[in-house]
Amino acid sequence: MRKSNIRNQITRSEARAFRRRWEIVNNVEKKMLRIASADEKLEHLAMLMSLAKELGWKTTSGGEVRHVRDRWNKLRKAYHA
Repeated sequence: MRKSNIRNQITRSEARAFRRRWEIVNNVEKKMLRIASADEKLEHLAMLMSLAKELGWKTTSGGEVRHVRDRWNKLRKAYHA
């Protein structure tokens, strides 16, 4: 059997590089969302909802719905939407 070279931890510089890459990805995502039309956004939402249904993801509890709404309200306030 061949011994694996996989480490369990990453270095501080590797973590910083990883974070920088994901900041770049996040900025591109934000730009794409800003330029997307309302129709495109609605199409993406419909696709996500369909996927959730296919995966059997359901929220049946009123408490879960309230919790999600609370989180959305916090995000909306944090980003001044």
